[in-house]
Amino acid sequence: MNSAKLLDQYGRSLTYLRISLTDRCNLRCTYCTPQHNFTHIHPREILTYEELLRICGLLAEMGLKKVRCTGGEPLVRQGVLPFLERLSTIPGIEEVCLTTNGVLLEDSAQGLWDAGIRHINVSLDTLRPERFKSITGRDCFGKVWAGIMALLDLGFDKIKINSVVARGMNDDEIAALASLSQQYPIEVRFIEFMPVGHNKWGKQLVVEVAEMQSIIEEALGTLRPVASERHAGPARLFQLEGAKGKVGFISPLSQHFCSTCNRIRLTSDGRLRLCLFSDFEYDVKGIMRRGASDQALSRFLLDAVQNKPENYSPESKTGCPSCTRAMGTIGG
Repeated sequence: MNSAKLLDQYGRSLTYLRISLTDRCNLRCTYCTPQHNFTHIHPREILTYEELLRICGLLAEMGLKKVRCTGGEPLVRQGVLPFLERLSTIPGIEEVCLTTNGVLLEDSAQGLWDAGIRHINVSLDTLRPERFKSITGRDCFGKVWAGIMALLDLGFDKIKINSVVARGMNDDEIAALASLSQQYPIEVRFIEFMPVGHNKWGKQLVVEVAEMQSIIEEALGTLRPVASERHAGPARLFQLEGAKGKVGFISPLSQHFCSTCNRIRLTSDGRLRLCLFSDFEYDVKGIMRRGASDQALSRFLLDAVQNKPENYSPESKTGCPSCTRAMGTIGG
């Protein structure tokens, strides 16, 4: 048993790993996937399930507690359900979660339950079918909504809806999305629009969390702060009076949370990324495929996390952080 701990040089305990299982997706969201000149990673360059299980096992020995599998769209990868079941059995890992766009969720819900998954995030930026098609390039709102209802019917106790908010895209639906937390035991989380992967980002498109909160309170009443769970991500949580669920806000731009960041990311092509807004990565796949022992791989991972930056550095031209990779390859 490895007694070393995943602590960076600033004393942050890195207990949360986000894995991109694939860069492939069945949607083409305008802010996530490049619309032109986009080339998928060759299948040989994607980490195998065995490689992922090995990495997670070694990290768990060093203190990893939570793993979130994302993409791309993780449910399009063949064999994902048996992999998630095996991942859930690794000693030391307390929670395995999934982030999905929800298109395949209705058909996969029972399999996810049987694999031991109880915590699922669904990316959903609008409640209007025609707007959903405009944002994602696919007419699939009904499939996504049916998937969310399937999770509720099965008794999943941690269902979150992630909504990226951009001015002129869906900022007129903030209150409607938040009202889902009144009707259902769901956590609706609003995320500031970030400059990631050469998307069409501009400061004028950003709706800051303070404005989102004001819109919700004006329409639905006071948001009362509530405590976050152990090993949780960066969302600040609130609850409306009498609501069955919660409302969360993630503010990477207006109120960054670098000092409490407990996350590292593993990209779909096997690179360890210590900060979303730093393009410096460590080639974990390379050292594994060159035959590194478990001891050597553990040392490589421990040395790498020491270089997690204290905070992100704003891009000089915009004054905001930037990330050149598309979110789907990173593990968003």
